[in-house]
Amino acid sequence: MADWDIKKLRILRTLNELGTVTATAEALHMTPSAVSQQLTGLAKQLGVTLLEAHGRRVRLTDAAHLVLRHAEAVFAQLERADAELLGYLQGEAGQIRVGAFSTSIPALVVPAVQELRRTHPGLAVTVREAEAEAAYELLAEGSVDLALSLAAHAPTPRDPKFSRVSLLADPLDVALPAGHPRAAEPGLRLADLADEPWIFGSSGPWSQITTAACENAGFVPEQAHEAADWSAILAMVAAGMGVALVPRMAMAGGIGAALSRGERGGARVALRVLHADQPRRHVVAAARRGSEAAPGLTRLLAALRQAATDQTAGAQAPQESAGTVQSS
Repeated sequence: MADWDIKKLRILRTLNELGTVTATAEALHMTPSAVSQQLTGLAKQLGVTLLEAHGRRVRLTDAAHLVLRHAEAVFAQLERADAELLGYLQGEAGQIRVGAFSTSIPALVVPAVQELRRTHPGLAVTVREAEAEAAYELLAEGSVDLALSLAAHAPTPRDPKFSRVSLLADPLDVALPAGHPRAAEPGLRLADLADEPWIFGSSGPWSQITTAACENAGFVPEQAHEAADWSAILAMVAAGMGVALVPRMAMAGGIGAALSRGERGGARVALRVLHADQPRRHVVAAARRGSEAAPGLTRLLAALRQAATDQTAGAQAPQESAGTVQSS
């Protein structure tokens, strides 16, 4: 039987992910020569060629990909073993580290943490704000135990390293200046706003979500202004500088509450539901495959699902008659 060395298999997996020996060495805090020695040793142990020259670099052979396919199953089983051992050793106590994008923290993570404090006070949750790319890097390296992101920027369900859990389909409403001619128009569709100036980020998830929603409605939005902060976006909408898609989950958080109370006074924004073609963004949680069975992580996921259910029930659609909130 071949000698399957877990440490060396992890090095091979990292090389497959990063592409070069130098990047692998940096990620694993090793020297390039040590990486090469470890992989040479693994090849001898398994009795197959794992690497072949490809220009000035190396690439994995078919045998190496076969080894990795089975290694992923081994890694997942080790995660399950860790999860069971954690349950045995810690029971109701322990720590869970979460990486989550900004609007999911007040809407989902905070209510879940509050519920766990009430039901399982020995279970501590630490939160780290991180967008999708950073969150999954942290998850892969073991710096966080759970990552929350939009589904469009999460690993695919077939990724052998992660398990995904769907949490929420968050509706996107459109924000217009309160005096806009279409602010009170019945049956408003996204395509009705094709000629409007649009406000959204210059890059990243929100830019992609806005452009994708508009393209699905049959047009490419003309970006008049760039902003990522919701206060800034709504301020520009209120000033008549353009229109914007806003996630209902973001409006249900602190900014939505403050604006609806008129704490920042002044101009008004009309929020309208796009009933005919309601775009949505899907929120998912992901864990390293096998680790989702850990008792603490299971309880946190249950609390997040409940927070998502409460969010869906509590995030009321804007009123079609007035449909306004105060803008900053």
